[in-house]
Amino acid sequence: MGVASVPIIFLSSLATGMIMSLQMVDILRLFNAGTLAGPAVGLTMSRELAPIITALMLIAKNGSAITAEIGTMRISEQIDAMETMSVNPVHFLVVPRVWAAVVVFPVLTAMANVIGVIGSYIVSVWIKGIDSAGFLYELFRMVNPKDIYSGIIKAVVLGFLVGVISCFFGYYVHGGSKAVGDAATHSVVVASVSVLLADYVMTDILLKVFI
Repeated sequence: MGVASVPIIFLSSLATGMIMSLQMVDILRLFNAGTLAGPAVGLTMSRELAPIITALMLIAKNGSAITAEIGTMRISEQIDAMETMSVNPVHFLVVPRVWAAVVVFPVLTAMANVIGVIGSYIVSVWIKGIDSAGFLYELFRMVNPKDIYSGIIKAVVLGFLVGVISCFFGYYVHGGSKAVGDAATHSVVVASVSVLLADYVMTDILLKVFI
């Protein structure tokens, strides 16, 4: 869930930072504020986009796989066999995956923050000609630790949410192999919507706490 997801998080966060700078630099230059592209991307990535991008990418890559794996074990009666041997399948199958998501999501979110800002720097400074010193000065002046903390807190909660939803849909699969595919699809949809709704709620709370 962690190491194998680094390339997709790297590419998605790099592209996001670059695209945001492409859109913003020319607009900010109208107000002689091109160097503010750095803090604009930094704040947006740290507070919102990094945890959201990480969550959505890992839902597509890992969440569906978790649902399919546990669902296959359910329809092949492996979970029933574990219960027969007095092995708690929740402790054995669900808890490790949820903990893995809780640990991995904030780590990959922190990486997405850094890579997104690097993408913004590449476009703003190397392509659009923004002053490098001004870009970095404004970035470090306006992006505070509390902005990064809020994104990490979101990532922890979203990791728990995604892990629980993915395991839930796999654990309660009933039917044949088609049911496993349907469960994987439903888990991706429900987890994605839940992540966006949870992000709104947490944003409202964290803005009151940190700002």
